[in-house]
Amino acid sequence: MRFISVFLIIFLFINISCERKIPEANYDENRVPAYTLPDPLLTENGQLVSNPAEWRSLRRTEILHQFEQEMYGEYPELPYSISFKEKILDSNYLHNRAVIKEITASVSTDLGSRDFNILYIFPRGKKDVPVFVGMNFMGNQILDTLKSIHISDAWVWNSKDGKTEGNRAVEGSRGTGMSRWPLTTIIDHGYGIATAYYGEIDPDFDDGFKNGFHPLFRDTTLVREKSSTASISMWAKGYSFIADYLIHDSIADPTRLIAIGHSRLGKVALWAGACDERFSAVVANNSGCGGAALSRREYGETIARINKSFPHWYCDEFKKYSFRVNRLPFDQHMLLALMAPRPVYVASATDDQWADPRGEFLALQAAGEVYALYPGYPADELAAMPLPEQPIQAKTGYHLRSGKHDITEFDWVMFINWVDKWLGE
Repeated sequence: MRFISVFLIIFLFINISCERKIPEANYDENRVPAYTLPDPLLTENGQLVSNPAEWRSLRRTEILHQFEQEMYGEYPELPYSISFKEKILDSNYLHNRAVIKEITASVSTDLGSRDFNILYIFPRGKKDVPVFVGMNFMGNQILDTLKSIHISDAWVWNSKDGKTEGNRAVEGSRGTGMSRWPLTTIIDHGYGIATAYYGEIDPDFDDGFKNGFHPLFRDTTLVREKSSTASISMWAKGYSFIADYLIHDSIADPTRLIAIGHSRLGKVALWAGACDERFSAVVANNSGCGGAALSRREYGETIARINKSFPHWYCDEFKKYSFRVNRLPFDQHMLLALMAPRPVYVASATDDQWADPRGEFLALQAAGEVYALYPGYPADELAAMPLPEQPIQAKTGYHLRSGKHDITEFDWVMFINWVDKWLGE
């Protein structure tokens, strides 16, 4: 009997202490598992949606709630006030092409207040300007070497190239993101940019959701629910804070605000666009797993791996799908469908197999079932995945760029051409 008891203790210890091993990343199309995508038009009670009114009143609300409860966590809805303090950094910026402003945004709720910084750049002498709204990595100072741009003092990922010291950005970070923000090209096409460092909204590490803006929207002394707001939902709220400023700005066109994001911030841009319909269009670049790519393909990065590496990005309920992907009540095509009938654009890169370019395209293709409810949507434009550098400028737009995981001037020009087509004057 004593031997059996010892054996049981050892057995239980081994099972408790050992985590299930995450398989090696799959990059072979022949090893993609068989899957069936949930029908974006079939309601939870089995009703098939057949027109835009039913989509709006029945199915869209269901899907949005499912994503909140099972993946992203609740989008912060606690009432808040927001105020802005502006400072013009240069009214003749980019050789008289533009004006550059720094805006300190102060957000207050009954639980406290907190500030973050917006960098706003727009064409000089123009009105009703369409504006790309996006978050950046490391701080607004990465967009230019201009000394007057405030260096963010928020937590950042450490780097080994002189950009950071002790998880804080330093002078060496100025201008290091210029290739990803081709400001002259954007301004010359008549567009503005409004950006903020995502780490000022919520630091990108597993801190128990006790820093950043979380304490403003939930009492951190209370036990968290499994569907409580996670980091991606809080970052998405940051997009809305920027929109709060722009809809009252005398330069920006409030009907042409475009949410944009690259990589993890592409995931955020999609969720921001789903939750806040003030964004007239949404662009997700190389967003991959948890963004535009289909989870059920289990190609490249997977839910299991993303939950292990970044447990704070998604709510705790999402963890139960790490090794049970087919039990998800949705897939990412349904996230893209939440934008309908607004334009949405997905961009991939040939060498970025981690983000599953084919899975991103297939999700966009499947979202077309919802867009097809609306008049004039030509679903056949996404009949086949295009070759590199051959963009599809449909309402559900797509391109595959040659090269690595990045956002380049080529990508921006494709996005601008697409927005011109669908939101042009």
